[in-house]
Amino acid sequence: MPDEPTEQAAIPVIDVAPLLAGDAAGTARIARLLDRVARDTGFFYIVNHGIPADLCAAQLDWARRFFAQPQAAKERLHLRHSGCMRGYEGLGAQTLDAASPPDLKESFLLARDLGPDHPFVARGVPNYGPNQWPDLPGFEPQMQAYFDALLALELKMMRLLAMALDLPADHFDPMYDEPMSILRLLHYPPSTAAQAAGQLGAGAHTDWGMLTFLLQDEVGGLEVLAPDSGDAAGRWLPAPPLPGSFVVNIGDMITRMTNGLYRSTMHRVRVDTGGRDRYSIIFFGEPSHFARIDILDGCIGDGLRFDPCTAGEHLVQMQRKTYGLDPVTA
Repeated sequence: MPDEPTEQAAIPVIDVAPLLAGDAAGTARIARLLDRVARDTGFFYIVNHGIPADLCAAQLDWARRFFAQPQAAKERLHLRHSGCMRGYEGLGAQTLDAASPPDLKESFLLARDLGPDHPFVARGVPNYGPNQWPDLPGFEPQMQAYFDALLALELKMMRLLAMALDLPADHFDPMYDEPMSILRLLHYPPSTAAQAAGQLGAGAHTDWGMLTFLLQDEVGGLEVLAPDSGDAAGRWLPAPPLPGSFVVNIGDMITRMTNGLYRSTMHRVRVDTGGRDRYSIIFFGEPSHFARIDILDGCIGDGLRFDPCTAGEHLVQMQRKTYGLDPVTA
């Protein structure tokens, strides 16, 4: 088992109120702060983000209700019934860290609810299509409202990121013409003696997309690899729940575009050993399938560390790697 986390977190907090208020001087200040944080930890909290507290509380409450359903009801919505990675996955379905046992979590995934008339769906482009919905009155409108709110926040934060990189604020806007962003409800049951040695709720991994937004309950368990650690055997920092915040982290696509300047940091989730269930909500900010993930001109430096690809190619590759599927060409 990797080392225990340090006692004190070192995850910075960014107040994004100036961004939402249109305060140019304040936005410039937090853009400089974001630049420093993205180079260092790649992880930060945001507060005063504009997402209503009652919307967040309801989202966690609906996650509890969804996972409390009979197993048969959840299995009817299994990912295997979807052609676009939407629906339920059970315990042990994913292995984020190939060196560890399968993850001790169950989840439910949804995204933009697109019908057969959408051109990307008609063409069979991966990760576009309809959601699967449970028979829970009120569930769908809550998910849609939360998804729309987080997508709007993602676009605002990508504008802040562009400014941090000394780019025009709208630089990344065209990449989101058909976003693949994903909403994931997660349930981590408490640890039991029957689990495999070293089994985690989510094994050590980096996120695959642009920016990730985590809403976590009061149980906690998220840990972030310290900047001075070389690998997963290094020092882990706790990222405990902070009321009114999201934990935000840099994803692989941003690391690729910045040629490694901005960090997509390893993180993991420990399951609770005190008998408590943990619930969290993750919004993965993903651009269009065909968006180019090319290294930005200002980040080339002495050479290219990453090969160019599309967002869809990268996402499909990672899905197949962590679900144990045969490789395909996106």
